[in-house]
Amino acid sequence: MLKTILSISGKPGLYKLISQGKNMLIVESVNAEKKRFPAYGNEKIISLADIAMYTDDAEVPLYDVLEAIKEKEKSAQASIDPKKATPEQLREYLAEVLPNFDRERVYVADIKKLVAWYNILISNGITEFKPEGEVKKEAAAE
Repeated sequence: MLKTILSISGKPGLYKLISQGKNMLIVESVNAEKKRFPAYGNEKIISLADIAMYTDDAEVPLYDVLEAIKEKEKSAQASIDPKKATPEQLREYLAEVLPNFDRERVYVADIKKLVAWYNILISNGITEFKPEGEVKKEAAAE
Protein backbone atom coordinates (compact mmCIF):
# COMPACT_ATOMS: atom_id res chain seq x y z
CA MET A 1 0.00 0.00 0.00
CA LEU A 2 2.79 2.42 0.87
CA LYS A 3 4.19 2.18 -2.68
CA THR A 4 1.39 4.43 -3.94
CA ILE A 5 1.56 6.89 -1.02
CA LEU A 6 3.96 9.72 -1.80
CA SER A 7 5.68 12.57 -0.03
CA ILE A 8 6.39 15.64 -2.14
CA SER A 9 9.03 18.02 -0.82
CA GLY A 10 7.76 21.53 -0.27
CA LYS A 11 4.15 20.33 0.07
CA PRO A 12 2.68 19.35 3.44
CA GLY A 13 0.88 16.07 3.91
CA LEU A 14 0.81 12.88 1.88
CA TYR A 15 -0.44 12.13 -1.63
CA LYS A 16 -1.77 9.04 -3.36
CA LEU A 17 -0.55 8.20 -6.86
CA ILE A 18 -3.54 8.19 -9.21
CA SER A 19 -1.99 8.10 -12.69
CA GLN A 20 1.13 8.85 -14.69
CA GLY A 21 1.31 11.33 -17.51
CA LYS A 22 4.14 12.52 -19.71
CA ASN A 23 6.81 14.04 -17.40
CA MET A 24 4.38 14.14 -14.45
CA LEU A 25 2.34 12.15 -11.96
CA ILE A 26 -1.29 12.79 -11.12
CA VAL A 27 -1.62 12.74 -7.33
CA GLU A 28 -4.50 13.14 -4.89
CA SER A 29 -4.14 14.47 -1.36
CA VAL A 30 -4.62 11.87 1.35
CA ASN A 31 -7.13 13.85 3.40
CA ALA A 32 -10.78 14.83 3.33
CA GLU A 33 -10.30 17.25 0.40
CA LYS A 34 -9.10 14.57 -2.07
CA LYS A 35 -7.70 17.37 -4.23
CA ARG A 36 -5.99 16.16 -7.43
CA PHE A 37 -3.13 17.92 -9.19
CA PRO A 38 -0.06 17.17 -11.29
CA ALA A 39 3.34 16.62 -9.66
CA TYR A 40 6.23 17.26 -12.03
CA GLY A 41 9.64 15.64 -12.33
CA ASN A 42 11.46 18.67 -10.94
CA GLU A 43 9.78 18.14 -7.55
CA LYS A 44 11.36 15.70 -5.12
CA ILE A 45 8.79 12.89 -4.89
CA ILE A 46 9.39 9.78 -2.79
CA SER A 47 7.25 6.76 -2.07
CA LEU A 48 6.81 5.90 1.62
CA ALA A 49 7.85 2.35 0.73
CA ASP A 50 11.33 3.68 -0.14
CA ILE A 51 11.90 5.44 3.20
CA ALA A 52 13.78 3.87 6.12
CA MET A 53 14.79 5.02 9.61
CA TYR A 54 18.31 4.77 10.96
CA THR A 55 18.98 2.43 13.86
CA ASP A 56 22.26 1.70 15.62
CA ASP A 57 22.97 -1.35 13.46
CA ALA A 58 20.94 -1.00 10.23
CA GLU A 59 18.07 0.81 8.56
CA VAL A 60 14.48 -0.19 9.35
CA PRO A 61 11.86 0.21 6.60
CA LEU A 62 9.25 2.87 7.38
CA TYR A 63 6.43 0.33 7.20
CA ASP A 64 7.96 -1.56 10.17
CA VAL A 65 8.06 1.65 12.22
CA LEU A 66 4.47 2.51 11.25
CA GLU A 67 3.36 -1.03 12.19
CA ALA A 68 5.08 -0.65 15.59
CA ILE A 69 3.27 2.67 16.18
CA LYS A 70 -0.02 1.04 15.12
CA GLU A 71 0.57 -1.76 17.64
CA LYS A 72 1.44 0.70 20.43
CA GLU A 73 -1.60 2.89 19.70
CA LYS A 74 -3.94 -0.07 19.00
CA SER A 75 -4.70 1.29 15.49
CA ALA A 76 -5.77 4.69 16.86
CA GLN A 77 -4.30 8.18 16.36
CA ALA A 78 -0.90 8.76 17.99
CA SER A 79 -1.14 9.66 21.68
CA ILE A 80 1.43 12.43 21.19
CA ASP A 81 0.84 15.71 19.35
CA PRO A 82 3.88 16.28 17.09
CA LYS A 83 3.29 20.05 17.02
CA LYS A 84 3.06 20.54 20.79
CA ALA A 85 5.47 17.89 22.09
CA THR A 86 8.97 18.82 23.25
CA PRO A 87 11.98 17.25 21.50
CA GLU A 88 12.56 15.05 24.58
CA GLN A 89 8.95 13.78 24.50
CA LEU A 90 9.25 12.99 20.79
CA ARG A 91 12.51 11.07 21.32
CA GLU A 92 10.97 9.13 24.23
CA TYR A 93 7.95 8.27 22.09
CA LEU A 94 10.11 6.96 19.24
CA ALA A 95 12.27 5.03 21.74
CA GLU A 96 9.12 3.18 22.89
CA VAL A 97 8.37 2.21 19.29
CA LEU A 98 11.90 1.77 17.93
CA PRO A 99 14.24 1.37 20.95
CA ASN A 100 17.52 1.25 19.00
CA PHE A 101 16.92 4.27 16.71
CA ASP A 102 20.08 6.25 15.94
CA ARG A 103 19.87 9.32 18.18
CA GLU A 104 22.52 11.10 16.11
CA ARG A 105 21.01 10.71 12.64
CA VAL A 106 17.26 10.73 13.38
CA TYR A 107 16.32 14.37 13.92
CA VAL A 108 13.36 15.73 15.88
CA ALA A 109 11.88 17.00 12.59
CA ASP A 110 11.97 13.40 11.27
CA ILE A 111 10.05 12.14 14.32
CA LYS A 112 7.47 14.94 13.97
CA LYS A 113 6.98 14.04 10.31
CA LEU A 114 6.71 10.32 11.13
CA VAL A 115 3.97 10.91 13.74
CA ALA A 116 2.13 13.37 11.48
CA TRP A 117 2.23 10.89 8.56
CA TYR A 118 0.99 8.09 10.81
CA ASN A 119 -1.94 10.27 11.94
CA ILE A 120 -2.79 11.21 8.33
CA LEU A 121 -2.77 7.58 7.23
CA ILE A 122 -4.84 6.32 10.18
CA SER A 123 -7.40 9.15 9.97
CA ASN A 124 -7.94 8.37 6.28
CA GLY A 125 -8.47 4.65 6.76
CA ILE A 126 -5.05 3.49 5.55
CA THR A 127 -4.00 0.95 8.17
CA GLU A 128 -2.14 -1.68 6.14
CA PHE A 129 1.50 -0.61 6.00
CA LYS A 130 3.33 -3.81 5.04
CA PRO A 131 4.20 -4.50 1.39
CA GLU A 132 1.66 -6.79 -0.28
CA GLY A 133 4.18 -9.63 -0.63
CA GLU A 134 4.78 -9.73 3.14
CA VAL A 135 1.05 -9.65 3.94
CA LYS A 136 0.54 -12.70 1.70
CA LYS A 137 3.49 -14.53 3.34
CA GLU A 138 1.99 -13.92 6.82
CA ALA A 139 -1.44 -15.12 5.70
CA ALA A 140 0.10 -18.27 4.23
CA ALA A 141 2.05 -18.92 7.45
CA GLU A 142 -1.15 -18.77 9.54
